[in-house]
Amino acid sequence: MIGAKPKLLIVEDDLGLQQQLAWTFEDYHVLSATDRSSALGLVGSENPSVVTLDLGLPPDRDGASEGLATLEEIRRIAPHAKVIVVTGSDEREHALRAIALGAYDFYSKPIDAETIRLIVSRALHLHSLEAENRRLQENERRPLDGVVSSSPVMLNVCRMVERVAPTGVTVLLLGESGTGKELIARALHNLSPRRGNRFVAINCAAIPEALLESELFGHEKGAFTGAHRQVVGKVELADRGTLFLDEIGDMPIQLQAKLLRFLQERVFERVGGRVEIAIDVRVICATHRNPDELVRSKIFREDLYYRLSELVISIPPLREREGDPVVLAHHFLNGMNQNGGKAIRGFTPDAIAAMTSYAWPGNVRELEGRVKRAGIMADGEMITAADLDLPLVNATPSTGVTLKEARERAEKTAIEKALALTNGNVSQASKLLEVSRPTLYELMRNHGVRS
Repeated sequence: MIGAKPKLLIVEDDLGLQQQLAWTFEDYHVLSATDRSSALGLVGSENPSVVTLDLGLPPDRDGASEGLATLEEIRRIAPHAKVIVVTGSDEREHALRAIALGAYDFYSKPIDAETIRLIVSRALHLHSLEAENRRLQENERRPLDGVVSSSPVMLNVCRMVERVAPTGVTVLLLGESGTGKELIARALHNLSPRRGNRFVAINCAAIPEALLESELFGHEKGAFTGAHRQVVGKVELADRGTLFLDEIGDMPIQLQAKLLRFLQERVFERVGGRVEIAIDVRVICATHRNPDELVRSKIFREDLYYRLSELVISIPPLREREGDPVVLAHHFLNGMNQNGGKAIRGFTPDAIAAMTSYAWPGNVRELEGRVKRAGIMADGEMITAADLDLPLVNATPSTGVTLKEARERAEKTAIEKALALTNGNVSQASKLLEVSRPTLYELMRNHGVRS
């Protein structure tokens, strides 16, 4: 069926070359135009995924002014379409200008069918990935409220949260700094019967040791110098709700005994107080440190650890969440565009390759910061790897990988994942990847992937 084929618009006034390209892409739904007016009409009515655009359009066949003007109009009407400009062999300056205006890639004549087909298939694949990324921004497609992810390992965490949230067990969240531990803690609260009550968070590492007990349990008037009035602590504020103790591994050993008693008895006394106060609260803790090492080093009480870890959820670092750096980057960029009045269209291929290959030692927090800075500093309408201050993926000896190789690796991984999810069913896998079945067969052949 034509409706199932990806749409490709060929903008070329040489009818012979136009027909040659149409034959090359026989498994696409091919649309053809010979000038700016007809091209823009088809872009508006058909919304093609990919456009090949000859810059030498009439009335400026020997120049590029008409082609570049057409490119700008296409980018305005269909900002998500991938435009591949076609130029003469000696027109590299025009090609580079087109890239600066938002073209996905360029190709120089004479046309080589295999090469142009590969460029178009990659553009289509990127278009499909970006469309999926945009859909993930919708609330109903998010695995948990506030969580944006397409990674299987992170989705497993979300499923675990959904199962655990309705229970009353104490949960210990483990993960590096910046992985979203508080976000998961809030999801546990929001999916629980306590969601109508308070979620109270306290960072045990951010409060001086001398003040932490009072911050947690409150104090009576006159309990210590400067205690001029009674103060209610975080534990009491969280009554009937959820108490989130972040960086529990940094809690002083002297205070751990009082916390243990509270967890066992669900009663406590304010600092300087003599009256036991009963509290109904669910406790969720988190730490970026290894709790087993803390126990072995006598920094953390073993009995408290067992009490806190009725159920442990490990949150993977961003470098282990395949596909999430790009998904999250689009999420943060969309937020900037909506809330900050920005109009940045997306990320260039080199930015996507750089985000995919980077290790993200600061995890999601680092990614968000880089995207925000890039959105402020970017000169064009697309964010580049340089804007993100990330190293380009190239063929230098230190990296051993080119941008082409990175794209091919990502393409092969996506195909293998789709086939795994559909138990080798090529028809279903092609729907997941949003490509036609013939296209998927060709990609599988190119990458040596078997169903």
